Amino acid sequence: MVKVMMYGCNGYMGHVICNLIKDMENVTVAAGIDPCPGDQKDFPVFASLDACDVDVDVIIDFSAAVAVDGVLDYAAAKKIPLVECTTGLSEEQLAHLEEASKQTAVLRSANMSLGVNTLLEMVKTATKILGEAGFDIDIVEKHHRRKLDAPSGTALAFADSINEAADGKYNYVFDRSDRRMPRPADEIGISAVRGGTIVGEHEIIFAGTDEVIEFKHTAYSRAVFGKGAVEAAVYLADKPAGLYDMQDVIAAK
Repeated sequence: MVKVMMYGCNGYMGHVICNLIKDMENVTVAAGIDPCPGDQKDFPVFASLDACDVDVDVIIDFSAAVAVDGVLDYAAAKKIPLVECTTGLSEEQLAHLEEASKQTAVLRSANMSLGVNTLLEMVKTATKILGEAGFDIDIVEKHHRRKLDAPSGTALAFADSINEAADGKYNYVFDRSDRRMPRPADEIGISAVRGGTIVGEHEIIFAGTDEVIEFKHTAYSRAVFGKGAVEAAVYLADKPAGLYDMQDVIAAK
């Protein structure tokens, strides 16, 4: 039985993940951490990491960027594997995450969905064929009006996967309003839409002469991210120190 600490247990994704785990036989939520009060849980909830006295096998952090440094320090000091799901991290926090991974297993992905992570590999294959054939590439992402960062980390992950397959030849363009010129061949346009309650939608467009190929992922519920986070926690619980991502989880299936 994998014992999980849910950091941010009173938040929306905390509720989603805890409810998912209730129906699973191989994993349980042993403790929750959240400074904000919430409803009654069937596990102990602590206002801070330092107050927690429950032994756990792995931490899932689905909170806010401001809390990530403290979670990383705690996981590294206690040698507890960490599934870091929080988005919008700074370059300094990403460096901190890599440093923490020298002390314990840390898994981070721009998106916890198994579907998105499968698609990340598919666009690499498409790029090697279509990019070489001169197809233009654009990415359009859509999210709810409350999302703070733009473009999404997932959109940037798609761009990075494409660029990796193309040996880094592309530049990222987020705004074309200040220029009057034909599109250069070495750019990936990335557009962000914010509105309503859109959970998450990513479209990767390969536009060639007389034909267009589109890859699209739509999340209809945030449960898809929760399922991926739980699968990642079960996978990571017994792993040695190091930096992991969802591709490792998929490869282990």
